[in-house]
Amino acid sequence: MYAKLPAFSDRADAGRRLGEALADRVDGDIVVYAIPRGGVPVGLEVARALEAPLDLALARKIGAPDNPEVALAAVIAGSHPRTVINEDIVRLTGVSPAWLDQERLSALAELERRRRLYFEGRGRVDPEGHVAVLVDDGLATGATARAAVAGLRAQGARRIVLAVPVAPRALADAFRDQVDDFVCLVEPEPFRSVGEAYRDFHQVDDAEVIACLTETR
Repeated sequence: MYAKLPAFSDRADAGRRLGEALADRVDGDIVVYAIPRGGVPVGLEVARALEAPLDLALARKIGAPDNPEVALAAVIAGSHPRTVINEDIVRLTGVSPAWLDQERLSALAELERRRRLYFEGRGRVDPEGHVAVLVDDGLATGATARAAVAGLRAQGARRIVLAVPVAPRALADAFRDQVDDFVCLVEPEPFRSVGEAYRDFHQVDDAEVIACLTETR
């Protein structure tokens, strides 16, 4: 759709609207998995709307050396770590396998840091047998979401619903064939960035993530 941007005042606004869109589309044993850090304030509102627990899909993108916003790959941590590589972008940038492997290890180390920080003294919800609603604040290349989807599948999620406020149309169409259900509120043409869909698109920090997790408990 051609969207008038910005479409959302902030991530909480986007999450509330996303929760409304999901209310009649998901049921059963639902767990909301947000991709940190930007997806967590969105996921909090979705979890509230669905009256479901909020957990995290600890995924992280690997950005191009000269443009960190362009995702070469993404990794997800956990008992079944996964790496998803955007082969076309890797070829265009010419990065070496050794560089990519080093960045993968750095990303996994950062995800482990976040796991310890975010979940110290807190329980996790195993995706096995659950309807996993995977939430982010938007998709640009989709690498991080693909890694998160792969991780949830490996952990035995019964059904995966990917829900985002904004994504480019071609990417949204591709994801509709990769998950059990896909919900996207706006698919702007032309698409320039996720942040363009928000009036307030501040950098989410660790403290905000922890506050969101605390609110759901």
